[in-house]
Amino acid sequence: MKVFVLLACLLCFFAAAANAQPVWQMNLDGKVLFYQTTDFGVLIAGTDNSLYAVDGRTGEALWRKQTRGLDETSITPIPATDLILISIDEGDRSRVEAVDLLSGATLWRSDKIKGDVLQLAVEPEQDLLAVVLVKKARGNVGEELKRKPIVHVLRLSDGDELWKKELDSDVEMMPSRFGENLGEVAFTLDNYRPPLILDGRLFLFYEGATSFDARTGKEKERERFKINENGLALTEADPVFDDKYLYTSGRGKVRAVNRRSGEVEWEAKDLGVAAELAIVGNVLYVRTGGQFTRIKDGETENKGAFGISAIDTRDGKTLWRYKGADKGLTNFVFSDADTILIADRDDLIALGAKDGKRKFKFEHDVDRAQFVLINESGKAVVGGRDEIAAFAVQSPKSKVQSRFEAETSDLKFQNAFYGDRRPKTIDENPNEIWRVKHEAPSRGVFRVVAGIALRATALYFRYGGLATSALNIVRGANAARSVLSLRWSGLKTRFSSLDLTTLASSSAKNYVTNRISVFGIAARTPNFLNRINGLQIITPSNIRSNIVGNIANRVAPTRAEVQESLLDRIDPVRQVEKLSDYFLRRKRLAEIRGNYMYFYTDLPKPFDRKGLIGVNVHTGKDARFVLTSEPDPGFTTDETVGLLYSADGNKMQAFDVLER
Repeated sequence: MKVFVLLACLLCFFAAAANAQPVWQMNLDGKVLFYQTTDFGVLIAGTDNSLYAVDGRTGEALWRKQTRGLDETSITPIPATDLILISIDEGDRSRVEAVDLLSGATLWRSDKIKGDVLQLAVEPEQDLLAVVLVKKARGNVGEELKRKPIVHVLRLSDGDELWKKELDSDVEMMPSRFGENLGEVAFTLDNYRPPLILDGRLFLFYEGATSFDARTGKEKERERFKINENGLALTEADPVFDDKYLYTSGRGKVRAVNRRSGEVEWEAKDLGVAAELAIVGNVLYVRTGGQFTRIKDGETENKGAFGISAIDTRDGKTLWRYKGADKGLTNFVFSDADTILIADRDDLIALGAKDGKRKFKFEHDVDRAQFVLINESGKAVVGGRDEIAAFAVQSPKSKVQSRFEAETSDLKFQNAFYGDRRPKTIDENPNEIWRVKHEAPSRGVFRVVAGIALRATALYFRYGGLATSALNIVRGANAARSVLSLRWSGLKTRFSSLDLTTLASSSAKNYVTNRISVFGIAARTPNFLNRINGLQIITPSNIRSNIVGNIANRVAPTRAEVQESLLDRIDPVRQVEKLSDYFLRRKRLAEIRGNYMYFYTDLPKPFDRKGLIGVNVHTGKDARFVLTSEPDPGFTTDETVGLLYSADGNKMQAFDVLER
């Protein structure tokens, strides 16, 4: 009772201090149609009339471009650079522009590229940019929409086209949003894995798996198979690679593509739907089956067969298979180099990584579990949309508590937001350390509330927050992170469109590389570069000689194109200070990992209102609070500055993420 009173007093204090007032508010020149965060802490927001770049910390406008007809698929950041692509459709004058995120200046434009850039891959050191576009990709949720993607490979430095390829057939696309009475919405390629540039080859994953010479477009290898099994998104795993092979899945098998020759050297067959791949040493681990998102309506559906397989990467032979999992299979993680953890509908299961034998299993009692992760103290955290619980997994029969367990075990009885459902006691499940449940608000339109609640929980997986995974254990992970971070898919901003299992399996790959290639105002302001420790900043002169000059003369933006450009009108000293601040935020993003899982819930009295609670996944404590009752369904957070962003009509607002 005392704990509850203390918690209520703390919440009351927060309410009095914040009173749900925004930290900053900016009025735009029309209704906010879309917005997204970027790696530099700059918020991009669009209206019917203009595109804005806003300092996410202060709400100060960096620049504004007058342009009409943009929507949420019109803006595409180029990873590991200071550039964004803007797809502009003005009928016969459709074009794509490469724009400096920090100044708003257009560095190059191409009228050969028509349509929205929905996915891309970049290799700055090779001056290569591969973009995947689709024309007229709009429709109604629930209807099937198929289009034929077009791939353009360009020089990153000046936008000159090297080659293009139109896919042979239409592919099924996915709505950018789900809900009722939305009318016509943009459709995306979020149900496919983004392209990958590796060893001078471009790999595409739309009509199966195809590779091309990245500079010439000559086709190297192709295998056709249906990507979206039974209308489900991302049923095939994201590719992984080691020193010798690139591993891809499809049609019930895993293929090992020789990185030097481009030839398929072996296939492991009859596996089933291979939804997740990870390499540790000479073993490729494959999760088959799981939970996936229906493209039609955004609901989650199970698809088997459910299990884990281990494959010898040297010859493709299956070392072992575990088929003892049930429906609702989650992602898998490694609790240590010898133990794999998975959860299904009922149980948390530990398998020996060497032989696949079950070490233990016990009930987790998490309703509709969708993910498992390992926190900093080595505990397994199993969760769903409104509940997470932590379990000791080192020794299932041991009842000796660690210091961490002793400090946090009383949280079983401290949390005030369980509703009618209480956690099991230690006597019922000796492995359980803590459990937290925050149900979605009982007031409001169900579909809207459910969408906000899902987005709140999904925020955690934007930061690569799985503390322990196969990619942390395997040697050479840094090289893998560097390459995998040079791809972009709309799921970086539309992450709440997918089920939590898919997000969790991709979370360990959501890296932000510490190498940045700069082409805009930062490349022409070298004085700040020596201020940023921990980032490797590459200027155009490191990529191609005289690129700075070429870019500077490629396009001369007029006042009509760029308005209110802050960095162009302030003095050089303040300009350097501003640039340093944005790159420091970029450095912070490269280091940050998710520590808090947010839940949208009815806050207890005396609030009698809705809000967000952030639970620390390492301790189980309600450690953060956001006192905004009804964020719009596209809200997002920036963990580097501790703010939540939401739109209200023509206003962009930022709310404090309060620490307990």
